[in-house]
Amino acid sequence: MFLLLFSRTVGAMPLASTLRMALLALLWGSGFLWIKLALNHGLSPLQITVTRCALGAAVLLATALAVRQRLPRDRRTWAHLLVAAFFCNALPFTYFSIGEQTVDSGTAGVLNATTPLWSLLLGLLLGTDRPLSRARLTGLLLGFAGVLLIFAPWQRAGLMTGGALALLGAAVSYAVAFAYMGRHLTGRDAPMAVSAPQLLAATGWAALALPVGGSGFGSGFGGAGVDMTGLVAVTVLGIFGTGVTFHLNYRLIADEGATSAATVGYLLPVVSIALGALFLDERVGFRVIAGMVVVLAGVALTRPRRAGTGAGPGPGVSAGPGASAGPGVGAGPGVGAGPGVGAGAGAGVGALTPRRTAPPRPPEPAA
Repeated sequence: MFLLLFSRTVGAMPLASTLRMALLALLWGSGFLWIKLALNHGLSPLQITVTRCALGAAVLLATALAVRQRLPRDRRTWAHLLVAAFFCNALPFTYFSIGEQTVDSGTAGVLNATTPLWSLLLGLLLGTDRPLSRARLTGLLLGFAGVLLIFAPWQRAGLMTGGALALLGAAVSYAVAFAYMGRHLTGRDAPMAVSAPQLLAATGWAALALPVGGSGFGSGFGGAGVDMTGLVAVTVLGIFGTGVTFHLNYRLIADEGATSAATVGYLLPVVSIALGALFLDERVGFRVIAGMVVVLAGVALTRPRRAGTGAGPGPGVSAGPGASAGPGVGAGPGVGAGPGVGAGAGAGVGALTPRRTAPPRPPEPAA
C-alpha cells in the first residue's frame, strides 16, 4: 500500500520536486548514520544533541534573516517553544544517540518510523483525533504488530534492550511534541523564524544537562577520544541533517503540498538500513526487515484520505509529519522524524502542513 502511495505521488511530480524529495530522504535518512559515526568517534549523546541543535539553529536563523522572517517576540509563543523544544528536539535527539550506542543505525531508522502510530494513539487517548475507521484501526494494530515483530521479546536474540526502548521513547516523544505543537504552534506565517528559536531553546535544554551527563557517555569536547571523523559527522548532522532539511521540506511542501512531502517518510527507514549496511557493515536480519514492512503498511493505512494534495495558501509550522518527526526541523514525513530539526535521526521542529486555522481546543484530559 505504501509503495503504491509513493509511486503515485512521485509519478505526479515534476523532475525538480522529485529530485528534491530524493535529496530530502537521503539527508534525513542519513542522520542515523552520522549519529552512529559521531558516537563511534568520541562524542557523547548530549554533545551530539547540543551541537546539532546549535548548528541547525544557525542555518535556520540565517535563512529566516535572508527571507526577512521576524523571530517571535511575545512571551507566550516563547513559552510554547520551550515545551516544544524539549519534547521535539532535546529529548528525542538525546534518546536517539543513547539508543544508537547499542542498536544499529538501520534499526534506529525503522523504530523511528513508528512515530505516526504513537501520534494516532495519543490523539485517541486525548480525544483530539476523530473516531477510528475500520481501515485506520487495522493500520494501528498492524503497525504495533510490526513493532512487536521487531522487538521479538520471545527470542533471546530479540531487541528488548535499553537502547531499543530509548529509540522507541524518542518516537513517543515526537508524538507528544506534535500533539502539543498542533494545539499551540499551528498556522504560523514564518515557519523558519519559529523553528530557529525552537532549536536554540533545545540547545539550551541539552546544554543544561552537559555538566551532569556530558562526560558520562563520552570523552567530552577536545578529549582524547574525539577525532576528526566524529567532528565532521556531527557537523554534517547539524548543518545538513537538521538545518538544510527543513528548508528543503519547506520548499517541497510549498511546491507539491504536505501530502506529497509526507511521502518522504516512507523512504527514511529504507535509507537508514541501506546506509548502515554500506558504510557500517551492519547486518539487519529478516525479522527487522519484515517488521519494517508491516509498520510502514500500518502507517499507510492510518493516513487520513484527502481529496487533494495542493500546497495550500502557505506553509506553517504544525505538528504533523503525518504527525511524524523528521530529522529534524519538522517531522515532515508522515512516517517519523528523521534526524532533522524535528525528527530525527530523527529529528524535528514539527511537520509542516499547508496553513490552516488552529484546531479547536480539545477537552482537558482527566487528572
